[in-house]
Amino acid sequence: MNLPTTAYVLLWYPLSSETFIFREVQSLRRQGLHVQVYSLYGKKLKNCSPEMLDFSHGVRRMGMFALPLIIRDLFYWNKRRPGCLKALFKEIALRRWCSLEVTGESLWAFFAGFRLARLLERDKVAHIHSPWAGGPATAAWVASRLTGIPFSMAGRAGDIYPPDGALREKIHESLFVRVNNRANVDYLSSVAPGQAAKIHLVYNSLTLRENGEGPLDMAPPVKLLAVGRFARTKGFDVLLRACKILKDQGFAFRLTLVGSGFQGPRLKRLRRRLELEDLVDMPGFLSHDRLTSLLKSHDMLVVPSVVHSSGDRDGIPNVIMEALSYRLPVVATDVCGIPEVVRHGETGLVAPQKDALALARAITDMASNRDRALAMAAKGRELVRTMFDPEANAIKLFEVFSRHLQPPAGDKA
Repeated sequence: MNLPTTAYVLLWYPLSSETFIFREVQSLRRQGLHVQVYSLYGKKLKNCSPEMLDFSHGVRRMGMFALPLIIRDLFYWNKRRPGCLKALFKEIALRRWCSLEVTGESLWAFFAGFRLARLLERDKVAHIHSPWAGGPATAAWVASRLTGIPFSMAGRAGDIYPPDGALREKIHESLFVRVNNRANVDYLSSVAPGQAAKIHLVYNSLTLRENGEGPLDMAPPVKLLAVGRFARTKGFDVLLRACKILKDQGFAFRLTLVGSGFQGPRLKRLRRRLELEDLVDMPGFLSHDRLTSLLKSHDMLVVPSVVHSSGDRDGIPNVIMEALSYRLPVVATDVCGIPEVVRHGETGLVAPQKDALALARAITDMASNRDRALAMAAKGRELVRTMFDPEANAIKLFEVFSRHLQPPAGDKA
């Protein structure tokens, strides 16, 4: 069956921190879905893998250089459909967005949607999909209204927590909604009552190592690892406070805190204030190859995710599955979909979020019994191999698309 062309609408593509989106697009293409990618912003290729760079061509990009074209297309659509600009602006753009950043992204996405609509008609696109429920879904919604092309979207983490000013309406108007953890099924069903039937759970497809594992000494000093963007949902400040507790208790450890982001200076100041500079190494952003060596040389991954005061939170950080694939024990917090993978006492240990003392206790508990830690990590490895199997999940996602899309006229063999 030849399915019609589907547009994937993103802020950036490819993006080094969104390898799962890249794999998603590639797997759909391999299964026969013609995917054309559109990005609302310009290029952001730093730290992208060679494979990602190879597929960075052919993306329909916008960004500030497209502003004259966006203005032109605003006039085009308003002439073609008199009054549509004012009507859509009142209905879609005039919302109470959840933050200043989301407001800026949403307004740009709204206007970019007019440009996107022209491109979709030119490219003979029959379906629009946004892998994020934020700005990209707003642009997809606008383009769908202008062209009549149906759209769908995914809801993952920061794009739905807290809900933006139009999330409920986007769910109602979308053809289907994909989520990548079970917690989000219940959450989005509560945001848009009566729409549960269109919400489909498909876990991310991850390429996990089959036989890679480290020695896991658990000998003093215990080697702790934490990885992620230095963002408000990661809880690395809580982890540093837990490290201070561990130090005061005489627990021998070293922490490698990998990542970068706007909270980096704040975390370094906190490390200095807590007198942890000799115990906590912060090497910055590392490539996936270097991260792999760390997963094989440490004793434990710590994932101290938190729910920000705004409601923003993680879904299931991919580093958890990467760690378990190497049989690396995991200590994590009880945020969103994390307990679906880190099942307390079975595949890892779970501590309450924002509780530095509880996190410190979970770390010492994990380190106190090497055999138990290995057994939990081994069970975790089997779980993620099943739950995030790339072939099975790629097929499941393709089936979601194929159920909702119709082949081109005269090509329904």
